[in-house]
Amino acid sequence: MKIGIMTIGDELTSGRIQDTNSSYIALQVNMRGWRISSMLSVGDDEESIRRGLHFTLSLSDAAVITGGLGPTADDMTTQAIANIYGLPLYTDEEILSEIKTRFERLRIEWTQNNAKQAMFPEGARPIFNPTGTAWGFSLRAGGKIIAVIPGVPSEVKRMFPEGVMPLLEKECRGRAQYVVSRTVKIFGLAEAKIDQTVSSIDLALPGISIGFYPRFPENHLVITSRNESREEAVRNLRTAQDRIVGALHKNIFGYDEETIEGIVASLLAKKGLSLAVAESVTGGLIADRLTNIPGSSAFLNRGIVAYSNEAKTDLLGVPPDILETYGAVSEQTAILMAEGVRKLAKTDIGLSTTGIAGPTGGSEAKPVGTVFIALSDGGDAQCRKFFFRWERRRIKEITSQWAIEMLRRFLTGN
Repeated sequence: MKIGIMTIGDELTSGRIQDTNSSYIALQVNMRGWRISSMLSVGDDEESIRRGLHFTLSLSDAAVITGGLGPTADDMTTQAIANIYGLPLYTDEEILSEIKTRFERLRIEWTQNNAKQAMFPEGARPIFNPTGTAWGFSLRAGGKIIAVIPGVPSEVKRMFPEGVMPLLEKECRGRAQYVVSRTVKIFGLAEAKIDQTVSSIDLALPGISIGFYPRFPENHLVITSRNESREEAVRNLRTAQDRIVGALHKNIFGYDEETIEGIVASLLAKKGLSLAVAESVTGGLIADRLTNIPGSSAFLNRGIVAYSNEAKTDLLGVPPDILETYGAVSEQTAILMAEGVRKLAKTDIGLSTTGIAGPTGGSEAKPVGTVFIALSDGGDAQCRKFFFRWERRRIKEITSQWAIEMLRRFLTGN
């Protein structure tokens, strides 16, 4: 099935806001083995919506539209689509009542223009909005599906999988082809190296296709299997996955919706181990990622941002002569930071980072991007040195990723 995406809004076509909805929807669609035929952004005027919808449907079996469903005068998507197909608008009184109730619950003043959010073209089926006030709707025109949802990214991330995806899956089932997919999440290998490795694997199986999706600092490999038999589609997917895992197992950390921090959290909880983190270059990013996992208090004792030399000495017990002799960015300091935070918190494991994120502060011996990550369990401490060649934010992100990955490998004995 081919799906077209159209996002609506003057804020998109003027460049004031980046279109993240298209990339999110496209990723979800591709992960399920369907194809994106087009991605298009148009402004808030009826003629642009008319031309854009005509183009999108000319290439697609279904169109997913976001934006223009709010209460203001420039939110004209519903009216425009109704006009395009010559359909009158109607107000769904139950939905209108529910929207008013939500306004009361949130203590937001009601104005009459909000009633627009409960209006739909005749024959359309409303799509529930669990987080916002504007409902979406779906319509069948010319044998094709049109699904319309608000443009707020947080609402798209709920309404697309919960309200739109079932419509598309039903349409796909009607074509008597089964599509199953698996996302393999990889870290520590460049995309080119992954491609080279996968190219050497025998994946000549019926209906199998492979897609590469870089998601810095990770690489996601999506295996898709299509077949008229569901059992055959699943069997071929498992065969392809087993062969890929056999070649890339060391750098595979998870699958589908799993995250590396979620996997580490699960391992720590399962083993009954506690953790403390001392961060310099990452500035608390590791602790932030770990505490995004529900129940993290069961394993994470504390996180310390020891950015200055004084903090490394006062909080973590790194001797001043070590800092003077080897520097704050060194293997010796990283190990002492990990051991210091572990002893201070009385945890099983201590994890630390120190480095130069730039754009200044580097030297010939220690250029910008030099990073040390250390882990201590009270026995033999381990430390790794890295040279990263990105800008400041990406250096922080990949350092936090490697720190969590080192912890994962430690916990799995890899």
